[in-house]
Amino acid sequence: MRARHPRRTVAVAAACGLVLTPLAALPAGAADAPTDGPVEAGIVVDKVDGLAADFVQGVDVSSVLSLEESGVVFRDASGQEADLFDVLAGSGVTHVRVRVWNDPFDADGNGYGGGDVDVDRAVEIGERATAAGLGVLVDFHYSDFWADPAKQQAPKAWADLTVAQKAAEVTDYTTASLQAFEDAGVDVTMVQVGNETNNGIAGVTGWDGMAQIFSAGSAAVRDVLPDAQVALHFTNPETAGRYAGYAAALDARDVDYDVFATSYYPFWHGTTTNLTAVLGQVADTYGKQVMVAETSWATTLEDGDGHGNVIDLASEATQYPVSVQGQATAWREVVAAVHALGDAGVGVFYWEPAWLPVGPASEVEANRLLWEEHGSGWASSFAGEYDAHDAGQWYGGSAWDNQAMFAADGTPLESLQVFRYVRTGATAPREVVSVEPVHVTVEDGQDVTLPGTVEVTYNDGSVEDEAVTWSSATDWIRGPGEYTVRGTTAAGRAVTATVEVLAANLVRNGGFEDDDLGMWTITWDTAKVAEGSDVPAGTRAVNFWLGTPYTLGVGQTVADVPAGTYTLSATGHGSLEGGEGAVTLSATTASGTRSAELPLAGWQQLRTATVEDVVLTEAGTVTVALEGELPAGAWGWVDAFVLTPAAAAPADTAALVAVLDRADAVDRSAWTPASLAVLDDAVEVGRVVLAGSRTTADDVDAAVALVEAALTGLVALDSEPTPTPSPTATPTAGPTTEPTAEPTAEPTAEPTATPTPGTSAPGMTLDRTRVRPGEPVTFRLTGLTVDEVEIGVASTYRKLLDVEVVDGAATATVVVPTDLEPGVHHLQARGPDGEVLAQVAFTVAGSPVVDRLSDTGASVGVALGVVALLLASGGAALVISRRRRAVQA
Repeated sequence: MRARHPRRTVAVAAACGLVLTPLAALPAGAADAPTDGPVEAGIVVDKVDGLAADFVQGVDVSSVLSLEESGVVFRDASGQEADLFDVLAGSGVTHVRVRVWNDPFDADGNGYGGGDVDVDRAVEIGERATAAGLGVLVDFHYSDFWADPAKQQAPKAWADLTVAQKAAEVTDYTTASLQAFEDAGVDVTMVQVGNETNNGIAGVTGWDGMAQIFSAGSAAVRDVLPDAQVALHFTNPETAGRYAGYAAALDARDVDYDVFATSYYPFWHGTTTNLTAVLGQVADTYGKQVMVAETSWATTLEDGDGHGNVIDLASEATQYPVSVQGQATAWREVVAAVHALGDAGVGVFYWEPAWLPVGPASEVEANRLLWEEHGSGWASSFAGEYDAHDAGQWYGGSAWDNQAMFAADGTPLESLQVFRYVRTGATAPREVVSVEPVHVTVEDGQDVTLPGTVEVTYNDGSVEDEAVTWSSATDWIRGPGEYTVRGTTAAGRAVTATVEVLAANLVRNGGFEDDDLGMWTITWDTAKVAEGSDVPAGTRAVNFWLGTPYTLGVGQTVADVPAGTYTLSATGHGSLEGGEGAVTLSATTASGTRSAELPLAGWQQLRTATVEDVVLTEAGTVTVALEGELPAGAWGWVDAFVLTPAAAAPADTAALVAVLDRADAVDRSAWTPASLAVLDDAVEVGRVVLAGSRTTADDVDAAVALVEAALTGLVALDSEPTPTPSPTATPTAGPTTEPTAEPTAEPTAEPTATPTPGTSAPGMTLDRTRVRPGEPVTFRLTGLTVDEVEIGVASTYRKLLDVEVVDGAATATVVVPTDLEPGVHHLQARGPDGEVLAQVAFTVAGSPVVDRLSDTGASVGVALGVVALLLASGGAALVISRRRRAVQA
């Protein structure tokens, strides 16, 4: 056992800052910000008090060479092309982590992907990091490709070796590799012996064999780089007792290491409070230092390169807002959790913050060529020869581009500055950063009730409830499925609800969530009901594994099933670990047995087996079973057994798909907000109808008619007369007047509402003055003497809506047009003759917000007669109704 590192008591600031927007440039002077902060910024970050100067804040950028070879360019905050490592160092990053694979190439030299990082390429990355003043952590996978809890495959050259022979190879390989780093002058400060080695390393399983591999790697590090620390890396800290057991097993076998490292992804791995607790237990009990070797957070749910992302659903990312602010907050919270352990907590690494798209999603075919040629995707097709069950089936591009700290053009997001901001703190004007997405789950036949309020989160960490009005699209829900319903809060903020309608399930405790498992028959010597981050659904599932060939059995007899036709399904993931075998789902009735295979396609590659046409000619029983003859080391999780009446034959939705495609292709810059709102409402209904599993032909026809009518009723912007501004100057607080034409120079400071002299002059204020295209802005007008005002936006003036005036005042919410260019613009209130009564300057920054409510947030009208009436009157009735709602907001 090495020297113990005592913990000190540390006061850690509470969790705070949430999300804002991506920024292409840093605030003036941010690069030279004082270390005693807080600094003014575009995001809010609470300072982590007492953070040691040598606390590691690192990043893993192992994909960088392949990205650059694919044409990716990195830039500095001003948008100028720059070396990635210089940008990282200038942002407060202290270390770079680089993974190393033994031989990530086939016999013809084709790379497996993920950066194609062998020793030579890892050394090149290390040289560039060292040149930028960054320390280097070398992460040996002891595999030819990805090593994680689901796969610890031995390198091709070691495949047939014994444990002792593999240990000898680890010694030789580690020694030679580290000598290459040393000879190149790379500043290696830490070496990781294995990657996420929960279940094995280099193809070796079981603690006795694993300890031999760990010890061989550690000894090589001590020999070549005696000043470097040795780290062992595991994951799943959320599982109770896991790390205490791992640390005890290592201690019992006298494995020599310095740092117990963990992955911690907030999506999967529990709370930061638990993270601190489980790492603290290891530090206190065994005198080890601890760190987080991998963490990350998403800034968007959109895909950037045409290859789907690991995190792509709002339901998967609930701990922090999915945004730049949320990404910064997530990092700050993990740093604080490790720092809370005092001297024992040595640092945190962000995983792949620069894994950008090699091209836009619209050019996916061109992207595929680059992924294949340069290894810039997570896996190439060539990896299939080595990893047939995972990479061989699901190769492609970056699955992490939405968790990068850079925009797609290589410009850093402001979240990259969080490495500095955690030391200084950062402040920003208070702004809304997210509106709580709503997820409601009901069983088929139950009423759908959506909440009356939603949580609105601000960038300072505060949360407020706002009343919400939902559209009536829920009236169109038909049968099991997942539906999206729009709403708008009292302040005009867009919100969505996901309504999940579950099929009525005749299997008892089909998700294993209840403690009573008496209805199940399970081969308990090869399987168990367990919790963990690998559970396909809910919190518990059946987990199976054995180190020798084995039989799997999970079954239940469902009694008193009415006559009819049924469908059985179950969902799972796992791996045969290169062996032969299969898992089969079956349903047995008096009419016979029907079955389907449940593929084990790899870690977190969820697959659903579906057995159709399970027929009972009369009431009786259905025996549900999941069975398999599996090879040694095969593992899996299975969950969500569902036996439900078969769905009716689906309606023909081709016409609905076609008209929705036409609606998606509409150029939204050409039409009035009011007519677009009618279209948005109709499209929402169409998509709900399309998602239904029991949608009828009448439903489809009605939805098609709604969308067709809305398309026909679109009103062109140039069909509405634009008032000619009078030459009257707009009152301002200064001595000069502002002409009706837009000024040629932008203000040098952040604009604020223009004050108006005198008590009777009209005045206008905004709830915020920095927005993105597509975001809502609430304004208030006072001192008016007219009955109605027109609200529009300039530079080039365009009308947004009319607002009624009550007692000289008006309040409403508008949505910033999605095509409005970044820069300073003005929201104007104009009188009946077109004169500018009041205006407010505001700044548009960043990229547009997509898929939100239309400009004034009307609810859906679903009756065809009403739509026809509105269209016949040119939309006037709808506009009047919408204006009234806007005034009441």
